[in-house]
Formats: sequence, structure tokens, C-alpha cells
Amino acid sequence: MKRFGLAIAALALGLGGQAAQAQDKLTLQLKWVTQSQFAGYYVAKDKGFYKEAGLDVTIKPGGPDIAPPQVIAGGGADVIVEWMPAALAAREKGVALVNIAQPFKRSGMMLTCRKETGISKPDDFKGKTLGVWFFGNEYPFMAWMSRLGIKTDGSAGGVKVIKQGFNVDPLIQKQADCISTMTYNEYWQVIDAGIKAEDLVTFKYADQGVATMEDGLYTTDEKLKDPKMVEKLAKFVKASMKGWEWARANPTEAAKIVLDNDATGAQTEKHQVRMMGEINKLTEGSTGALADADYQQTVKTLLTAGGEAPVITKEPVGATTKAVTDAAGIK
Repeated sequence: MKRFGLAIAALALGLGGQAAQAQDKLTLQLKWVTQSQFAGYYVAKDKGFYKEAGLDVTIKPGGPDIAPPQVIAGGGADVIVEWMPAALAAREKGVALVNIAQPFKRSGMMLTCRKETGISKPDDFKGKTLGVWFFGNEYPFMAWMSRLGIKTDGSAGGVKVIKQGFNVDPLIQKQADCISTMTYNEYWQVIDAGIKAEDLVTFKYADQGVATMEDGLYTTDEKLKDPKMVEKLAKFVKASMKGWEWARANPTEAAKIVLDNDATGAQTEKHQVRMMGEINKLTEGSTGALADADYQQTVKTLLTAGGEAPVITKEPVGATTKAVTDAAGIK
């Protein structure tokens, strides 16, 4: 009997060990390719923060042909990284995205222009050619031009818009007077291409009063109906914010973790370390909870855009929730 009892105890311990190792699976779809823009998530996975929270997280890189809202709508992810204008536009069109957390506190978007074009203020855009990213990234730009009263159809007194690829070639080759850049990425590609900072003029969307929230975490109405999913997402957000905090304290090491996860081998340490420094400026001060004022600023910018192709036509309903961050103990 004693031997039988020991066997049962050993079996129980074995099953307990297996239970302890069982982790909830979660899939995150990134907005773009593997780079320091997403360091907090790679750090959280590499440092075991997700594992400690009982999660097995799969991180799926994005790219020019990947639209996160479409991925989650098709069941390919549980949570996505997306910019708020694109998320709100998708919600109005029927993809019920909901912001569950906001790791990025500030916008990094700007227009970068050659100084030789004579552009020194927004009014100087008239008659110029501007490079703009599309696939949902054009919304902040369109809202800004609408607010300025500048048409984007190439007509007199307006601007000519060219669909910019995800590179800086139009500025380098002088096909455009200004191009879309991020403070942490394309701007430095222009510098690395040999154009000096003093020969450039930049217009940060944040400085122009038209900044919108970027790189938020979104899931769907349907997924939030499941209490277990809400609990899982709360663990994910809490561990992710721990990853972002670690990245701010250890920028060089965080960039190297990103490089270790770059399956393409296209990224360089110099660029990723520099990017990490700029990204940390955008996440600093964020607890992970979306501030109501930041949300309202984005909605106001988009609603007041109007113009030829409004981003959203009405005040969003149910586009954000505090259920996840509340469950994570984040305020």
C-alpha cells in the first residue's frame, strides 16, 4: 500500500508539473517588419515575461502586404498593433476593432522636406509634390491637409500626392519635395543616404496639432465577450509593458534582442540601436492605459478632417475599453 501511495503521489506531482507548464497561446500581429518599433514585445518574450504570466506568445511580423485588421478579422491573430486612425476607419467599415491598451504615448510621424524646395511652413506645401504612405497610413496626412484647406488632388493651390513606397527614394531622387517619415526610421534613412540634417526641414504631426495615436493594441468586440480572453489579454498587456520598461532601461540590449528575431537579416545594429532610442521617447510616460484626452484628440482630428475622403464620418462607439488594463491593474 505504501508503494502504491508513493506511485499515486508521484503521478500527481507529474501531472501537476505538466499543468504548471501549460501555457495559454496568444498570437500578436505586428504592423510592420521586425524592428525596434516592436522591441517591447520581443523583449517580453526573450526575457520570459510572457512565460512568467503563463502565456505562449507568437509574434507575427508585418510587412507591406499585410494589413493587421484583415489578419485579425480572418482569425489569424488575437491582438494586433495598429495606428488608431486605421483602426477607427476599419471599425466604421465593419471590422469591430477595440483599443485595449496604448503603449505609445506620442506620435513619431512627420513630413521631411528638402530645404532647397523653399518649404519652411505648411502653407508652402501648395503646388508641391508630397510622398504619402497609403494602406491606412494616409489618414493622418489627409486629416492634416483638410484642416489646412489644401486639396490633395493636384489641382491649383493644392498638392500633388504620390503613393510613396515604404522607402525614401522619392526624396533622394527628387521625385517629391517632401516625403512621409517616422522620427525613428525613415528620417535616419535619409540621413544615411547622405543628406545632411541642416539641408532638411521637418514637420512633426505632433507639433502641428494633428497628431493621432500610433501603435496601440487592438482586439475585436467578439473576443472581448470571452472573460477568459480578457484575462489572457490582461496578462499579455502587463507583461508587454514590462518589456517596454526593460527596453527603455536597456536600449542597446533591447535592439540586439530585436536583431536576434529578425529572420530576414535585413536590419543593422546601428540602425536598430538608434531606432530604439527614438522609440523610447514615444513610449516614455505610458502606463499602457489609453488616456481619454489622447483618444479624443485623435477622434477630433479625424472628424474635423472632412474633406474629399473623410477618415471617419461619425463619433466612434465602443472603440476603446478599459476592461483589459483594469484587469491588469494598470491605470
